Amino acid sequence: MTAFGSLINSPETIFMILIGLFLLYLGIVKEYEPLLLVPIGFGLILANSLGGEMGVVSNEEIIHMSLLEIAKEYGIMNLLYYSLIKTGLLPPIIFMGVGALTDFGPMLRNLKLAFFGAAAQIGIFTVLMGAIAVGFTIEEAASLGIIGGADGPTAIYTTIKLAPHLLGPIAIAAYSYMALVPVIIPFVVRLTTNKKELKINMKEMDKLYPNRRPIKNLKAMKIMFPLMMGGIVAVFVPSAVPLVGMLLFGNLVKEIGAATSRLHKAASGGILNTATIFLGLTVGATMTAEAFLNYKTIMIIVGGFIAFCFSVAGGIYAVKIHNLFVKKKINPLVGATGLSAVPMASRVANEIALKHDPTNHLLQYAMASNISGVIGSAVAAGVLISLLS
Repeated sequence: MTAFGSLINSPETIFMILIGLFLLYLGIVKEYEPLLLVPIGFGLILANSLGGEMGVVSNEEIIHMSLLEIAKEYGIMNLLYYSLIKTGLLPPIIFMGVGALTDFGPMLRNLKLAFFGAAAQIGIFTVLMGAIAVGFTIEEAASLGIIGGADGPTAIYTTIKLAPHLLGPIAIAAYSYMALVPVIIPFVVRLTTNKKELKINMKEMDKLYPNRRPIKNLKAMKIMFPLMMGGIVAVFVPSAVPLVGMLLFGNLVKEIGAATSRLHKAASGGILNTATIFLGLTVGATMTAEAFLNYKTIMIIVGGFIAFCFSVAGGIYAVKIHNLFVKKKINPLVGATGLSAVPMASRVANEIALKHDPTNHLLQYAMASNISGVIGSAVAAGVLISLLS
């Protein structure tokens, strides 16, 4: 009845359990993305508890079974995975919660900075091409490249659609690198910028070159924005609607105010928290030794890091090119936040700026680029899904 014999016959599961404990250490002790790394790490441990039947099984037979049959034959974790993850339900639900927590005000006040959120998506397509060159299929390469968007639900949703067999390692890589944003962004900034650029004070630039068309009614604009953006995405990238549409809906119920406060509270509270728990546990449960310990996993870990770095560098160089042609300069740190990872990336950029100039508070400017990166990564995912699925 015990698992001692199984552990002796399958020592690789001990290594997987150690990985799960390491993720728990990052989440609990280091407080790196604890809301996700804790359930993912614990789900990984459950999946590798031999005899517990908590690991997610992937085969042709299970796809054609009813949920009741899956629960009976393969256990509760497979029931949760195939009903909540395989169907693509949870990532859009989480996006709704993220939208309910997001303030698009900084982006609307500095709409020009939103373009750097698009430039930062270069990491996705650069790594996509590199992954194809080293032997990944184009669907697998797209799922790997989307890690560069620095958005966990987007990476999971894209992988579910294009390469579900890689869901575990891609989710682990995406969330691990998101947790390491305070390490990765300063690393790339040191390689790509100089002190003079980092001292560019955005508020002083606003005083020298004020905005000629300030928004007179920001509240009305905040309500109109989800409707307008939703319409644009629905026309040009309809496959991105499940993610972007739910993001904008969550934001809309937030901005309407008291009339939809109950919806806002539910979307940003109980619904988001419940979805996050089940997403983390089920994704972790896909990380069995058989699925994880292979050559492709190593390449995903390496490729994900490269995608992340290229996305940060892409935003920085977009700012540097922009500064060559205008008088009103932009701090490259604003471009560094063009990937997602809201709001951690913006906080990190602001801390770097303050180290070089204690008066250079650029958080609101960084958030403009950072928030646009959420939409940009979701749209990039929609483009890839449209072309490849």
